[in-house]
Amino acid sequence: MFKLLKKLKLTWKSVIIVILLLVIQAMGELALPDYTSKIVNIGIQQNGIENCVPVAIREKTMNNILVATTDDETILKNYKLLSKYDLSKEEYEKKLKEYPLLENENIYELKKISKDNQEKLQNILAKPLVMVSILEDENKSEQLKKYVLSTMPDQVAITFENSSLLEIIKNMPSEQSQKMINQLGEVIDKNLGGMIDQTAIVTVNGEYEAIGMNTDKIQKKYLWKSGFQMLGIAFFIMASGIVILYLSSRMACLLAKKLREEVFEKVLKYSNKEFREFSTASLITRSTNDIQQIQGMIQMMFRTVVFAPIMGIGGFIRVLGIGATSMIWIIGFAIISIIFVVLLLFIIAMPKFKKLQVLIDKINLVTREILTGIPVIRAFNKERDEEKRFDRANLDLTKVNVFVNKVMSFMWPLLMLLMNGITLMIIWFGGHSIDQGVMQVGDMMAIMQYTMHIVMSFLMISIISIMLPRAAVSANRINEVLEKSLSVEDGKELKEFDKTKKGLVEFKNVSFRYPDADMEILTDINFTAEPRKNYSHNW
Repeated sequence: MFKLLKKLKLTWKSVIIVILLLVIQAMGELALPDYTSKIVNIGIQQNGIENCVPVAIREKTMNNILVATTDDETILKNYKLLSKYDLSKEEYEKKLKEYPLLENENIYELKKISKDNQEKLQNILAKPLVMVSILEDENKSEQLKKYVLSTMPDQVAITFENSSLLEIIKNMPSEQSQKMINQLGEVIDKNLGGMIDQTAIVTVNGEYEAIGMNTDKIQKKYLWKSGFQMLGIAFFIMASGIVILYLSSRMACLLAKKLREEVFEKVLKYSNKEFREFSTASLITRSTNDIQQIQGMIQMMFRTVVFAPIMGIGGFIRVLGIGATSMIWIIGFAIISIIFVVLLLFIIAMPKFKKLQVLIDKINLVTREILTGIPVIRAFNKERDEEKRFDRANLDLTKVNVFVNKVMSFMWPLLMLLMNGITLMIIWFGGHSIDQGVMQVGDMMAIMQYTMHIVMSFLMISIISIMLPRAAVSANRINEVLEKSLSVEDGKELKEFDKTKKGLVEFKNVSFRYPDADMEILTDINFTAEPRKNYSHNW
């Protein structure tokens, strides 16, 4: 097989282009589930708010946040305080359209900062935002307020009875207030865990609404942006697929053309000895059906050898990146199940694949013998016997083909049942994780798509493992023809033709024996036959 694949070096440029496009296509395929997850998580559930760093925040809210954190300086240096008294008329009118509340209240606006600084600010602001939302909500902080008041002297407790918990903490001594903030932070970590950022984003959304910002516009802008990005990636995947299919088909066809030419040129040099070893029918099969098997293999090979491993490994890494380590066992179960099913079918069907080529040889042999011997068959009235002989060869080939097709047709429904079962498992266990607040809906959808990518990649590798032995058999049969040593070979050195000896036939020291004979029947024959001379012998 590898000897034949070496002939692809004639189209090495196409091979490199196909490999590069397959890598790019695989990366695009792996990016789409991530966009789906973001559209659900950010675009729908978070109203298009990508992180918990607010682009605008009321001065009052900012002051409350600073109570819940010790990173005052880091936060404030990334924000600019907007006041209608400090802005020019043009700036004020522009900002008023964005932040209608600016007319009545000062607004902190986020400066243009780098992505790294934004991530650092997100880690700083997430928990304080959640904390402030809890402290400002009387229902959520009622129990905690009662506990705080119970620790105070009666006269002090009566003073703060009508105040919010946030106001009480502000009026506490710094040590006590910091201790209270730390305790509240531990409670938030325990109850929310990995959902702190999402809860903080809900607070940011409420802040935007309080400022008067158009949250619907923010959401639509994010959805349109993500949608167009997905369309762009999908279009590029489609274009890459078309180019890959064209180049792969072209390379496979060129290889098949090259092989047919080499086989034909080799067969032309065969003597009767080689024809008796192979048979004409076998040579026809090797020149047509066997080469077609290799051609089909080449068309699929690049997608399997390059595309499938990238999809499988990349999908697994993406699942780990989502943080769904609790669902890794489902992917492992899916892979083991796919391998088991394909291996079982492989064991059953593979012997039949090898037998197919022999049966095709046989039916070609019978067909050729009947067609070339029609006059003799008719002369001896053997039409019925030859029909029965052809029917037997045809029936043997049909039975094997039917068996192989039954096995393959059984494989696909079984694999689809398995894949749908895996999807249900992801939904079932993912639903529990969502209910517990450990996972988001979009993440579960992404895991489903990545799992299907992983399963399909292993399925493609398994299918190619079925096709490869059949193509390898065909490759060996073609190599047998190409590497067959000739019993009669032309001289390696060509001599110049002597025009004075045109039409002259001369034998010098010629000997001859039949194949497998023990001795020669002609030995050292020497004679010359000159043109336009009549030679007569008395025998």
